[in-house]
Amino acid sequence: MSALPASRARRGARHRIGAAAALVPLLIGALAACGYGSEKEDDGKKPAAKAEGAKLDGLDSVRIGYFANVTHATPLVGIQEGLIQKELGGTEIKPFTFNAGPSEIEALNAGSIDIGWIGPSPAINGYTKSGGQNLRIISGSASGGVSLVVNPDKIKTPDDLKGKRIATPQKGNTQDVALLNYLSEKGYDVDAQTGKGDVSVIRQDNKEIPTTFKQGGIDGAWVPEPTASKLVAEGGKAIIDERDLWEGGKFVITNVIVSQKFLKEHPKVVEAVLRGAVRTNDWIKANPDAAKKQVNAALKNLTGSQLADKVLDPAFKNVDVTNDPLAKTLRDEAQHAVEAGLLEKPKLDGIYDLTLLNKVLKAEGKPQAEDAGLGAS
Repeated sequence: MSALPASRARRGARHRIGAAAALVPLLIGALAACGYGSEKEDDGKKPAAKAEGAKLDGLDSVRIGYFANVTHATPLVGIQEGLIQKELGGTEIKPFTFNAGPSEIEALNAGSIDIGWIGPSPAINGYTKSGGQNLRIISGSASGGVSLVVNPDKIKTPDDLKGKRIATPQKGNTQDVALLNYLSEKGYDVDAQTGKGDVSVIRQDNKEIPTTFKQGGIDGAWVPEPTASKLVAEGGKAIIDERDLWEGGKFVITNVIVSQKFLKEHPKVVEAVLRGAVRTNDWIKANPDAAKKQVNAALKNLTGSQLADKVLDPAFKNVDVTNDPLAKTLRDEAQHAVEAGLLEKPKLDGIYDLTLLNKVLKAEGKPQAEDAGLGAS
C-alpha cells in the first residue's frame, strides 16, 4: 500500500499552519465539471447502452453519480462505452452528474442516488458527519492528476512561493488540504481558515481559475485535471506533480461509494457495477486513445463542449485509473486536514467495505485490495 515518506510523517513538529479551534465547514471535493476547448464533429459519441436481460435483485434501475471530470474517467468511459450497463443486464443505469462533493453526498443521504464516484475529502466528511451511518467506500477509481502550476515569470521553484497568490478549488477540499500541508512542511506560515500568511491561498472554483490565472489575479494553483493542463496551455508551468510527494507515486483522488442501505439490500447490483468498473479500467488501460475519445465525448454530452487535445492529452496521461482504494493514503489525507485545523480527528473505522470488490478481483484473477484496517466488521 502507498504511504507518505518518512519526512512527511514528522510534519507535526514543524506544523505552522494557523488554525481556528472550531470545526470549519464540510470538507468539499470540488472537482468541478469542466468544458474547456473546442467542439469536434467526430467526437466518438455512441448511443446509450440499453438495459437488456434479467433485472438484478429485481431492481428496475440503479442511480449512479459522478463528475464531468477527467479524474472520473471510469464512470465517464464505463457508461459511455456501455461496459457497466452490460454487467447490469436489465437493471438500467440512471446517471446523475454533480459539480462538487457535498451535493453528491446530500443526494446519497436523501436516497436520490445509490452509488457514486467521489473524492476522498467529501467521502471522509460524509462518513464522519453521519457517525459512520450513511456510506461505505467500496472501491478505488483514480490516483494522481493533481499539480501545482505557476506563472513561470513569477515563480521558478517552490522556494519562490512567499508573498505569492496560489489558488485551490475550495477551502477544505482535497487539493486545499494538500497545498496547506505542503506549505507547512516547507516552513511557510499560513492560516488555514483565512488563507492569509506567507503565501496567500485563494479559494476559487475550478472552472474560474484559468481565467483568473490568465488575467494575473493569481500566481499559480494547486488543482486537479483537467484544470492543471488548462493552466499549462495558458502558459503556466507545473513545478510539482503531487504524485512525487507520495511513496510509490500513488494517492487516492477518486473513490466509489455506496449508501449502506443500498449495499445491504442490493448486493448483486453493487457487485455488477464494480465488475463493470474493473473491466472499464482494464479497457481504458488497453485502449488509451479510444478511452480519451470516450472521455471527451462524455464531456461534450454532459457539458456541451469538450477539451482541446493540448489539454486532454496531458490531463489524461496524468490520471491513473485503479481499482485499489489506496486506503492508507486516504487515512493520511484525513490526518493532513486535522493538522491543518480543517477537520476534527475523524473516526474512520468501518468506512471501507471491500468485500464485493475483492470478490470481483478474485474472479478476474487480480490481487486483493486492502483497507488499511479501516474495514467494516
